Amino acid sequence: MAVLVVKSGGEAAMAEWRESFAACAPGLDIRGWDEAGVRAEEVRYALVWDPEPGRLAAMPNLRAVFGSGAGVDGIVADPSYPRQVPLVRMSIPEATERMGEFVCWAALSLLKDARRMAIAQAERRWDDFEPRWRASQRTVGIMGLGNMGSRAALMLRGIGFPVIGWSKGRKALPGVESHAGPGEMDAFLGRSDILVCLLPATAETRGIINAETLGRLPRGAGYVGVGRGMQQRLEDIVAALDGGQLSGAVIDVFETEPLPPEHPLWGHPRATVTAHVASLPSRAERAAAVARAIAGFERGEGLPNLFDHEKGY
Repeated sequence: MAVLVVKSGGEAAMAEWRESFAACAPGLDIRGWDEAGVRAEEVRYALVWDPEPGRLAAMPNLRAVFGSGAGVDGIVADPSYPRQVPLVRMSIPEATERMGEFVCWAALSLLKDARRMAIAQAERRWDDFEPRWRASQRTVGIMGLGNMGSRAALMLRGIGFPVIGWSKGRKALPGVESHAGPGEMDAFLGRSDILVCLLPATAETRGIINAETLGRLPRGAGYVGVGRGMQQRLEDIVAALDGGQLSGAVIDVFETEPLPPEHPLWGHPRATVTAHVASLPSRAERAAAVARAIAGFERGEGLPNLFDHEKGY
């Protein structure tokens, strides 16, 4: 029986992980990351979020590592990660659907000024105002048209938003105009009334959401941050909100998580802060995806959604 060790959600989550895997993969032996009696040499698979450096490298018979979220930043931050061991991203249909839902909610929240409504309700104040725009009048620009960006684009189109995209290479997505490379960034930003960042975490994307980038958006644009926290300069976002360059922002990812309680975004009247909840599938959904991948791998099939260490995604 293959041993799968889990480090995601802490000890409190292990009962749910075991129950979820028991329902879809009774042949797997599920162990907690720090469970007593687990010998490194017996571990075949790992499902992890932020393993301590060196732990995975110390498992000599490890066959594959599964990230418990769409991002694997906390895994590849380990300089001793054994690169010969395949690393699988949790980029599954359930995650892309949830991300699309979140991006649609965020875009509609910015469109209808939901933050203003939330503040009025908290103050028990009747704030009778008329939102200015319809969805068809605001173009959403998505930076990053991978699995999640593509799904979000199509769902936004279904609501009625015109959608354009920008990525490193040209993409072909029905109804979505594709911009590619640095030379087409200005044209893309200049048409993005609501900017969505869904880029992967690479050296090139670090700090890409900054004063210069935000300044190239139409004045009064909205911003949705659901990619990686390292891509955003929060001080520049706050300044853009204060100065009116941004009319609103919905931010779900931060370089430091939890976001410190003293940070000005928490109480900003034009910002909505969420706690990295945009696209995380349920544990049952993630367990089923891992079980399917392991079963196929044991039959000699390839693994899905492999992380490329050279590309950074």
